[in-house]
Amino acid sequence: MPRAAPAVLSVRVSNDERALLEAAAEQARTDLSDFIRRRAIEAAETDLLERRVVTIPAKDWAKFEAWASAPSKAVPALRKLAKTQPLWRK
Repeated sequence: MPRAAPAVLSVRVSNDERALLEAAAEQARTDLSDFIRRRAIEAAETDLLERRVVTIPAKDWAKFEAWASAPSKAVPALRKLAKTQPLWRK
């Protein structure tokens, strides 16, 4: 089991919400704190990965435009992979 984080985070939940969380933690065979911490981190990672807006600082804009305008580079491994038939079609 992972060690506890050095900081405490307090969250208020209703009795019904706590019961639900406790049941889910029990099903996951872990304690409530670890279950909530793990699931909260997973949700945060998912939210950040699904961001649709990317902010580029003004000082980096010219570098970004140069990168975006540069000709693409051939990657032989990707070309080989694209020609490979997926396992589910074999």
